[in-house]
Amino acid sequence: MIVTRTLRTVAYVLIGLVMAIPVYLLITNAFKSQRDITTRPFGWPNDGFSLQYLARAITSPDFNVVRAYAVTIAFVVAVNLLGLVVVGPASYAIARGTRRYHRIVMLVLLAGMFIPGQTLVIPVIYVLKATGLIGTIPGFLLFETTLTIPTTTFLFVAFVQGVPRELDEAAKIDGAGLYATFWRIIFPLMRPVVATAVILNSVGVWSDFVNPQFILGPTSGVYTVTTGVYAAISKLSTDYTQVYPNMLLAAAPVIVFYVFLQKRIIGGLTSGAVKG
Repeated sequence: MIVTRTLRTVAYVLIGLVMAIPVYLLITNAFKSQRDITTRPFGWPNDGFSLQYLARAITSPDFNVVRAYAVTIAFVVAVNLLGLVVVGPASYAIARGTRRYHRIVMLVLLAGMFIPGQTLVIPVIYVLKATGLIGTIPGFLLFETTLTIPTTTFLFVAFVQGVPRELDEAAKIDGAGLYATFWRIIFPLMRPVVATAVILNSVGVWSDFVNPQFILGPTSGVYTVTTGVYAAISKLSTDYTQVYPNMLLAAAPVIVFYVFLQKRIIGGLTSGAVKG
């Protein structure tokens, strides 16, 4: 038992180091001079930490961080709203359905969880070109929302299956239809799993680089945080006092999300698993 516990502790420490070292490099080097970054990437700066590099990155003409944040937040909100409107009623129908095609639809959607989104970019580009949506915001939103459907459906169906059907029957007796039953009775009970889905989808949209880079493209003039950082540091790839602060600006919201909302994420996943 002691040996097993020791090995487990060592494994946890190693995994923690693997996860912490890149974050440490990102945070510390964002406040260092060029000389300190190149000579002491893992060490503390000789002249102390400075906010001037982060301030310069925020005001840089190569990357309008305020606009990029606003655009990305708008995309995050739009994708989550579209996902809830589409996936919510669909998940309720699948969870309450008793026919074979309900299970088939669920299996097809679950299969989408195992398909990397990057492998779909090329065929999606052809589809969007044919429909005239390539390089447009609606085309990008539709694709991003589609990518969130499998995971969100899995979470919602697992949760709804644990909600007593007597609630549906009581609502039906009161004259409520299927949509009214879902939005007024079932959906308010889904707050924990909805919060989990929103957080996961928000992090996915925020950190996505491939899809906005190829679907929106530079010709659209619309930059998310990740594509904006890429466009900025590609011009200044050897100026690490610009590279690291820009990367920190892009990664900071995701880090904050996981640090402060990890309990809510785990709670939503656990409630769905138990109720399913």
